[in-house]
Amino acid sequence: MSEVRDNYLYSEEHEWVRKTDAGTLLVGISDFAQHQLGDIVFVELPEEGSVVTAGEGIGTIESVKTVSDLFAPVGGTIVKVNGALEASPELVNSSPYEEGWMIEIELDDSAEEALAKLLSPEAYTSHVAD
Repeated sequence: MSEVRDNYLYSEEHEWVRKTDAGTLLVGISDFAQHQLGDIVFVELPEEGSVVTAGEGIGTIESVKTVSDLFAPVGGTIVKVNGALEASPELVNSSPYEEGWMIEIELDDSAEEALAKLLSPEAYTSHVAD
């Protein structure tokens, strides 16, 4: 069974969101998603300063099996990208919720609405069980 963490929100596309102490959001892919993808060999992420809209494609994740799109679970400005993934994309497999985070977003005005559309840990657990 894949790990689903409390205090995280999830998208139906298998991204997770966690609030930081600074009020921004860290985003990555769930443990379920990284298991489905298999060994991750490359991650393409947006540039810092990019403005993104909830639901839009913002990058790709390449594994030995497939290439998958990464979607913005919320809208805002990318304030930080996890540069460690460039040299070590396998961090997404070994530590999807910690070292394998992908981007940090400063929320835009539609953030509360977007966050309300995300799944609770319980709802996400049900979603991946289907």
